[in-house]
Amino acid sequence: MSSASTTIPIAPAHSLPSSATRLYRFNVDEYERMVLDNPRVELIDGYVVTKVPKNPAHSWSTKALNKGLDRLLPPGWTSRQEQPVRLSDFDEPEPDVTIVRGVDDDYRHRHPLAADVGLLAEVSESTLDRDRNEKLPAFARGGIAVYWIVNLVDRQVEVYSSPGPGLYRSAQVFRSGQQVPVILDGRLIGQIGVDDVLP
Repeated sequence: MSSASTTIPIAPAHSLPSSATRLYRFNVDEYERMVLDNPRVELIDGYVVTKVPKNPAHSWSTKALNKGLDRLLPPGWTSRQEQPVRLSDFDEPEPDVTIVRGVDDDYRHRHPLAADVGLLAEVSESTLDRDRNEKLPAFARGGIAVYWIVNLVDRQVEVYSSPGPGLYRSAQVFRSGQQVPVILDGRLIGQIGVDDVLP
């Protein structure tokens, strides 16, 4: 298994627009009670964020990633695609792929919590800045052990682990020809080729 270490630009905590005094920060309970005309949104750090429409490359990569992870999952884990995860009082994103403990029926009446999550993954192209600089800190704050960005812009898979308060202490980049280790609960369960998830 080989990987290239590199520095990935992560912006400091995002600043609010100058109209911040007119913004309202929702908690997850308020957000879930809202009736929205546009279902293509998610809650990040208390703010309702519009999700970007997906192009064919993004859709293909998301499906390939989900299928690749599904093949490796041991008993006691299941995958979810573009479904809510309740990370904190102010974060309820809908990652492209989420690996959670248990079986689908465990989430019949509730969304997974951060403690249920083994791995989150976002496929990024037009959302690369948001996935690195807004979602990454939210996932780290929530204690998500492993966060992948399948970066379609730079054609690489970025793997973040060892979460701390608002950041990950470890970042690895895997490029074409390399294998990405799939770690759940600190255990290697297999590998996925970078070329298998890039269109």
